[in-house]
Amino acid sequence: MGTLSLRLPESIHRHIREIARMEGVSINQLISSAVSEKISALMTEDYLKERRERADIDDMEAILNRVADRKPSAGDEL
Repeated sequence: MGTLSLRLPESIHRHIREIARMEGVSINQLISSAVSEKISALMTEDYLKERRERADIDDMEAILNRVADRKPSAGDEL
């Protein structure tokens, strides 16, 4: 496991400390989780952009054209 020294403004440190206390975790756990979530979001965005580049609009339209034309089920119309 790596070690990272991080300088934060006191106001952010105060918020982190309070959130960690409310969540019942250490500051280290909170920051590790937050960074992991951010990495996951960025990787997902990259993955979706890559998939978009490979998408074939004609194939997508062909698939959508196979869907039956019918009214939505009750509750799905909104």
